[in-house]
Amino acid sequence: MDVVINGEHKRVTPGASLLDVLSQLELDPRAVVVEHNRRIVRRPALGVVTVNEGDAIELVHFVGGG
Repeated sequence: MDVVINGEHKRVTPGASLLDVLSQLELDPRAVVVEHNRRIVRRPALGVVTVNEGDAIELVHFVGGG
């Protein structure tokens, strides 16, 4: 199914959770903030919230530096 991730159309597995999507993208859920349809999703809920056709997901990566 087709979703929008950070403004780009991507294909994800139907019925995937946000945690599944992060895994597909090879992203560590501890290192990103996930916004799903304009709502921040807390880390414990990533495995529960499912993605639907046309959903918008924004991912913000934490970067360390000095």
